[in-house]
Amino acid sequence: MKLIDTHAHLYLDDFDLDREVVIRRAIDEGVVKFYIPAIDSNYHEAMEHLYQSNPDRIRLMMGLHPCYVKNDYQRELRIVEKELASKSYSAIGEIGLDYYWSTIFVSQQKEAFQTQLGWAKEKEIPVAIHSRDSIGDVLKILEKQKSERLTGVFHCFTGTLEQAMRTIDLGFLLGIGGLVTFKNGGIDKIIDQIPLDHIVLETDTPYLSPSPHRGKRNEPAYLKYIVSKIADCYGICSDEVAKITTENAIRLFGSN
Repeated sequence: MKLIDTHAHLYLDDFDLDREVVIRRAIDEGVVKFYIPAIDSNYHEAMEHLYQSNPDRIRLMMGLHPCYVKNDYQRELRIVEKELASKSYSAIGEIGLDYYWSTIFVSQQKEAFQTQLGWAKEKEIPVAIHSRDSIGDVLKILEKQKSERLTGVFHCFTGTLEQAMRTIDLGFLLGIGGLVTFKNGGIDKIIDQIPLDHIVLETDTPYLSPSPHRGKRNEPAYLKYIVSKIADCYGICSDEVAKITTENAIRLFGSN
């Protein structure tokens, strides 16, 4: 199987002791490419080091994560804008809204989100969207900004079937990760009603490790468990899931 992990924070210090071993383990399990979302400027240097260590397989995104939208968010946005102007990135992300951890900076999150969506349309590159406890508002913003030049992936999609169809109508894909293997994850109950050509795989490494590793550090090699569960949900073989989701990721991000 050839697999693509569309969302992995491999630059975090969780991997400082064995990062190359983790990457090699994933490659041995068929992972051919890793898409790396940004958080804020504190991590940009680590992201660049990660890319330099594996330039053929690592693809970087750039953006300001909604959980890191604070009082200094405008300064952070200027840094993102400068990065996007000076380097080539595969996507803008991860961006969006998060109402789970705090709602203190909701208005600032919305401003940052819409600003970065505008940059994505200007540059015609996809976005990776974070929508924890906020998918309704995220969809409303995207529906107002709907454009053929705006596409991307809903990272860690946890919405309803109706929200999934609205997402697809907007030209977005659904990122499916370890939650699909959880008994209480929810997405496993509706995923077989979503066309497989609108789904991509992700781990959100080091978070949301799939069963049987739930509660432990996640890593891209564990994509195989997500593939197996999705295959069970659709009643097809794992190779078919791998083939279609990899094609979907290439269609979204390009073949480079």
